[in-house]
Amino acid sequence: MNSYITLIANADYLPGARALARSLQMCGAQWPLTALVLDDLPGLDALEALGCAIMRVDPLPLSADFRARHSRQSQHTLAPFTKGEKPQFHDPLHNFVKLRLWELEQYEKIVFLDADTLVIRNIDRLFGFPEFVAAPNVYESLADFQRMNSGVFVAQPNRRTFEAMLAALDQPDRFWKRTDQTFLQTFFPDWHGLPYIYNTLQYVWFNLPDLWDWDQIHVIHYQYEKPWEVDHPRRDLLAPVIDLWQQVNEHGQMPAHLPTPPEKAHAARPHS
Repeated sequence: MNSYITLIANADYLPGARALARSLQMCGAQWPLTALVLDDLPGLDALEALGCAIMRVDPLPLSADFRARHSRQSQHTLAPFTKGEKPQFHDPLHNFVKLRLWELEQYEKIVFLDADTLVIRNIDRLFGFPEFVAAPNVYESLADFQRMNSGVFVAQPNRRTFEAMLAALDQPDRFWKRTDQTFLQTFFPDWHGLPYIYNTLQYVWFNLPDLWDWDQIHVIHYQYEKPWEVDHPRRDLLAPVIDLWQQVNEHGQMPAHLPTPPEKAHAARPHS
């Protein structure tokens, strides 16, 4: 058995998970969506109504020093995000819960999707890809193709792999700059590169509009600011991409018209 899996770290990610579930239904996904949750959250019944299975998991058994180094305050001090704004409800420590995927040996293959992703074209074929497959972290320049983004990846559960991960993760004084993303790229140094169209970061819309091809994109990843945030600091820049998310979330279907990305020469760029 296979499964799509997402992580709902807290109640603020529920809107994203619901939209993700609706998008998978919209695209006729063959496999179900399973949501890993850290707490019993209000609103999970709405996800179950969309055919999503709920799986309660615990945080990783991490040392106090590790948790201190990777707290929100430490993360934003030691490795601040200068290209976009992480919402206040983002807790970097929660990202490491993704490693729990490798414990889930009841699944033969897992396609992980962050709760801030939206599937706009069927991606069932990813279950035929080997471990470890992820897309590049491209959203500002082509130089980013060498870095991995952990918002979408293919994993093959194996408890021995999970134990090896734990042993490598919590080392004295080790700081994972981008939490699970940096760790996974280090743990799988020969990671296979998925085309960026399976994890198209929303900033591509205004930074690299030539790469925004509606006929090719399969997954949109709303990194940094979230489309369900009331006071979205980049609402004007990302309005068409946010509107698409809202359309799928509310109606379970794509908009009738897909807008043309801004011309690269006129693309506004966020300050660093």
